[in-house]
Amino acid sequence: MATSKRNLYPKGQDASFAPHIGFGGNARAAMTFYAQLFGAADLQITTFADAPKNQRPPGTDDLVMHAHFTAAPGAVLMGCDIPPGRGTPGMGSTSVFHAAPDIATARRLFSALADGGSVAMPLAATFWSPAFGMVRDRFGARWRLSVAAAAA
Repeated sequence: MATSKRNLYPKGQDASFAPHIGFGGNARAAMTFYAQLFGAADLQITTFADAPKNQRPPGTDDLVMHAHFTAAPGAVLMGCDIPPGRGTPGMGSTSVFHAAPDIATARRLFSALADGGSVAMPLAATFWSPAFGMVRDRFGARWRLSVAAAAA
């Protein structure tokens, strides 16, 4: 998977609305996993070592300053490592929502995200979806996966 240390925003995208997850030192592993899981070939990673020395926090050279990929038109996921002392990694009550095209895809994604993580709500039929579930992955990110009723 190719990475670049230059572009901070996906080509052709502006910086409007896109989830941006803060990690505690494992952003490279998390974003690489997500890009592979969602079939993205444009993962871009910039580390703090890419910034001028006088503009980077001490001890952050190996941390990810910014990463992003595009999983589908308009579906951008961004992330970074939170430098020590600069805030709390994680998402609190925020989740990344993903609309899977069908139940089989939702099951595959849910299973991969749950591996090493914890299931908050098993993937199952609800009154609004043939498959909906909530999971916290091994990187600490919370996900909500759903399938549109028409896709059943």
